[in-house]
Amino acid sequence: MKHKHDGSINFLFLFIVALCLFFLSLIFGIWSYATAQKYKNNVDQIVNADVSTAKTQQQISDNKAFAIAEQNPFTTYYGPQAYGSLVVSYPKNWSSYVNTTTNNNYPVDGYFYPSTLPSVHDSDPVDFALRIRVLNMTYSQELQQYAGLQNGGNVQISAYSLPKMPSIVGVKVVGSLLNNNQKQGTVIILPLRSNTLEFWTEGNQYQSTFINNILPSISFSP
Repeated sequence: MKHKHDGSINFLFLFIVALCLFFLSLIFGIWSYATAQKYKNNVDQIVNADVSTAKTQQQISDNKAFAIAEQNPFTTYYGPQAYGSLVVSYPKNWSSYVNTTTNNNYPVDGYFYPSTLPSVHDSDPVDFALRIRVLNMTYSQELQQYAGLQNGGNVQISAYSLPKMPSIVGVKVVGSLLNNNQKQGTVIILPLRSNTLEFWTEGNQYQSTFINNILPSISFSP
């Protein structure tokens, strides 16, 4: 009988230990699940916060880029690839007209003027702020035409290179304009393959913008 009594006690002890272990395992499982859920929720919150922060930073960056673009007072003209892929920046409040008909003496012929562009065929011509032109003649042929004006004392001619293209040497002509001797201006003449490239401003009103802003922006493929 003593053996049975000790066996009952041992069985009861083992049952209680097993029950305690079960509850401890259950409590540990519940605690682990709660911890995992809390971690998951925290991770989701962190990820959502990071995404929100990234979106906010991107929006700020986009706004800054837009503000910088709006503050830039210039826009850009891109010319045909066949004639040097010309790039010229000019004030964004100027209007422009560029004729790129290839079957005439000027395959690129551009007019630029503040606000509303006057008619290019107006009987009372205005001084255009900027003209650009590609001529179907060689650089030397065009210079020969200006030589007559220089001999007559109507123009001053000096060597000139664009700030962005110092290796391309042309000339700067100040004085009477070849296409209209009644007008004064500043003309830049540069060689462009078998053609000639010209930029000029008419009169004195836009000289500063032409010299200080437009010419430093110009580039092309020689």
